Amino acid sequence: MFRGVAVVLALTAALPMDAAAADPAPPAPKPRAEQLVPGVPPGPHQPWQLDTPDQALPPRVYTPSAEEEAREPKDAPPGTYDLIEYVPLSEAVRGVEVSCTKLTGPYQRQVERWLKLKVDGKQSRADCLAIRAFQLKYLIKPAIGFAGPVTWAKMRLLSARKNPNAAGKCPVRTYRVACVDLSRQLTWVQKGKKVLFGPAPIRSGRKQYPTRAGWHSVYWKHKNHWSTLYNQPMPYSQFFSGGQAFHAVYGSLDTEIGSMGCVNMRLADARKLWDVLKTKDRVFVWGRRVGL
Repeated sequence: MFRGVAVVLALTAALPMDAAAADPAPPAPKPRAEQLVPGVPPGPHQPWQLDTPDQALPPRVYTPSAEEEAREPKDAPPGTYDLIEYVPLSEAVRGVEVSCTKLTGPYQRQVERWLKLKVDGKQSRADCLAIRAFQLKYLIKPAIGFAGPVTWAKMRLLSARKNPNAAGKCPVRTYRVACVDLSRQLTWVQKGKKVLFGPAPIRSGRKQYPTRAGWHSVYWKHKNHWSTLYNQPMPYSQFFSGGQAFHAVYGSLDTEIGSMGCVNMRLADARKLWDVLKTKDRVFVWGRRVGL
């Protein structure tokens, strides 16, 4: 390593003065917005997955044995689905020293509006205390009043509980329809105007591998599916478009990078959906996921 540095220095010294002047140092890069990181380090059972083990190709369809169907997927370790907010790196480093941040979050206006605060997009002491109270109530960590993506996602979920299809974007039919809202990262099942399941939070496909929009049908259900492509479990898989399926993951849904196309769910939600949806039930997907 040091020998290479010495060679570079020697060559630089040998350059003519005007040659060195013709190749000035590049300008310093412009400062970027501070990076957001998970505010609390994950425990030993919760790695922060960048890639979710989804099937990129259609699975081999077969009829599972009665013994296989009787076996329930293992439970998720405690803390797997804890709500860990993304906060500025400086706040994460300070850790417990931060009680109420002075920084403005990326969802400041949305959170202010949801909490019925003055909507100005600026973080005040009153804003921080109100946001922090919400985070404490819903166990979002760290509860420092930062208006980040996890806090806003929780608010969207709460707003959707009474009537997830208030905007009428999921077609109302006389039969069951599994609705997948990519924009809000929510899914539910409705029959007519009656909600049979959800809404529940999801994690859909990333930009390079988006969850396919439009109408689909559940064509295969496999409770203990195992991804041969990624050598990972896909509990309660319900395939609806090629290799894309509803299924549980043993990891956080709150990551900046989406799945490889599947609709990822918490284990308890995927288990409930398993009992609601049947083969040939229709699935409708619309919207666009924010993030990578």
